[in-house]
Amino acid sequence: MHIVILGCGRVGSTLAHTLEDMGHTVAVIDQAADAFRRLRSATAKAAVRGAGQDRDVLVAAGIENASAFAAVSSGDNSNIITARVARETFGVENVVARIYDPRRAAVYQRLGIPTVGTVHWTAGTILRRLVPGSPGLDVGPLWRDPSGSLVMTEAPLAPSWVGRRVEQLEGAFPLRVAYLVRAGHILLPRGDETLQAGDVLHVLTRSADIDRIQARLGEGADDRQGD
Repeated sequence: MHIVILGCGRVGSTLAHTLEDMGHTVAVIDQAADAFRRLRSATAKAAVRGAGQDRDVLVAAGIENASAFAAVSSGDNSNIITARVARETFGVENVVARIYDPRRAAVYQRLGIPTVGTVHWTAGTILRRLVPGSPGLDVGPLWRDPSGSLVMTEAPLAPSWVGRRVEQLEGAFPLRVAYLVRAGHILLPRGDETLQAGDVLHVLTRSADIDRIQARLGEGADDRQGD
């Protein structure tokens, strides 16, 4: 595969080297010539200096033959505009954009551009580990599909669900348990897996249902849910 990367910071240069080590060809775009010092000499030969929104720059980087495009520059606007050009103008199938502003990320997801957050996502993940289930803690989606209709969120297990089975949880809510974290280990549970105290669930659900599900999970199990 040929892959074009916008941005030659630490993320962009790491992506470039990793992809090359996997056997792919890579072209990196950046407006600062000094940024290319992060690249291996062989990788730097395919680097293109210029703005990602410039069609000629994208063509010079091989966008017309690219199978994937990653926009990881330091600017949200540049990333999303270039990602849309790659997808809509050049028909690149696999496109992703790094977004710093979490408020914009959801909008771009609905436009069909998968986004990867930075500070907000990291901080939220750490907070969930430090103070799980705390009131007011941001428990927004950890992942959202490109259409914006499906999300994955993290949910510490309420005490009333301890001892019940995964299939009971899935029967009580419109969700699927993607995986759970137990004592620091990731498990892919079957339906008959018994939930234990301290389990942290990662569940998939429709975005329209996430608020209601998080509220109901916090309330715990309904005693009427039988075995």
